[in-house]
Amino acid sequence: MKHDESAVSGWRISSYSPDGGKSCVEVGWVRHAAAVRDSTQRDLGYLTFDSQAWAALTSTLKP
Repeated sequence: MKHDESAVSGWRISSYSPDGGKSCVEVGWVRHAAAVRDSTQRDLGYLTFDSQAWAALTSTLKP
């Protein structure tokens, strides 16, 4: 399903991304959810995670 890209604000790439973020994921915010997309295939849309799911995901990624 395609999402409206204009609904997402603040797309950013992690400072840990290799090659200046050319092959990484981007995170933005839409309503009260995190939006995640592939920086190499932005036209494919994005996934959304509600605040609980996003908190659970990011807590597992922290070193």
